[in-house]
Amino acid sequence: MDLIKKGIIKGNLKGGEKLPSVRELAEKLKVNPNTVQKAYQELEREEIIFTLRGIGSFVTEDKNKILKLKENMAHEILKNFVKNMKELNISDEEILDLVSKFLKEGKI
Repeated sequence: MDLIKKGIIKGNLKGGEKLPSVRELAEKLKVNPNTVQKAYQELEREEIIFTLRGIGSFVTEDKNKILKLKENMAHEILKNFVKNMKELNISDEEILDLVSKFLKEGKI
């Protein structure tokens, strides 16, 4: 699921683009087809992809859903980052200073 979500957010998978079949993706990722099927079902439940019976699965064309997906994933990353920093007893001000310094140095 994360692989597909990141592909959508990064623009590698465009709105309306057809996804590989369950078997194709399972073979490529070296996982059980049931794993891919469950991921596709969950992505469809989240309305990130849709399936046309007999044709295949496609990325949503709803730009608002894609934007919300991006925001949710960013929020989760930030939540984990701040939690880890707090476990190191780093204050909010120190976190902001460290992030600002890191971004200015361009070490990404």
